[in-house]
Amino acid sequence: MSDILWPAGYVPGYTDNFCSNEVIVTGLTVEDVWPFLNIPSRWPTYYANSTDVRFYDGKGPALEDGVRFYFSTFGFPVEAQVVEHVAPVQGQPARVAWHGWAGEEGTDGRLDVHHAWLLEDLSGGRLRILTQETQVGKPAVELAKAQPNPMINGHQDWLNGLVDAARKAKRS
Repeated sequence: MSDILWPAGYVPGYTDNFCSNEVIVTGLTVEDVWPFLNIPSRWPTYYANSTDVRFYDGKGPALEDGVRFYFSTFGFPVEAQVVEHVAPVQGQPARVAWHGWAGEEGTDGRLDVHHAWLLEDLSGGRLRILTQETQVGKPAVELAKAQPNPMINGHQDWLNGLVDAARKAKRS
C-alpha cells in the first residue's frame, strides 16, 4: 500500500501533533469518492465540521495544484493552498494535500498544518482512504493533549461522511 508524501518540516514525529485515520471499504472506487473530496463545497454536505468554503483568484470549484482556498474547521479559520494534487489514474493512488494555516505568523496563536489524503483501489474490489495531518504551533500542542482527541474523532467523521456520501450517490 502507498503512503503519504511529507514535505520538510511536517514529517510525523517531528511536529507538535499528528493524526492518522484510515478506512478500507468495498463497493466503492477512487472514481466514486474523488468528486466528494476534490470539490470542497461538498464537504459541508457530509462533514459538519467544515463550513464557509471559498476559493481565491477566481478558482474552483475543484481543487488543483497551487490553488488557494479557505474553510472553517475545529473552530479555526483556515487559509490553505494545495501543495499536492494527483487526480485518479488507473493503477496509481489519487492524492491531494494542502498546507493550511490560521493565526498571525510569529504569534502563539499560529497553527500550520499539512493535511494529506490518499485514495487507493485495492485488490478484491476494495478502496482504501487514508487521511493524515501534522500540525505545528502552540494550538497543535494543546490539541495533541486533548482527550478525547478532537482531530482523530473529527477526521474519522470526515472519512465516514465521505464514504456515506459516495455510497448514497452511487445508489442514486
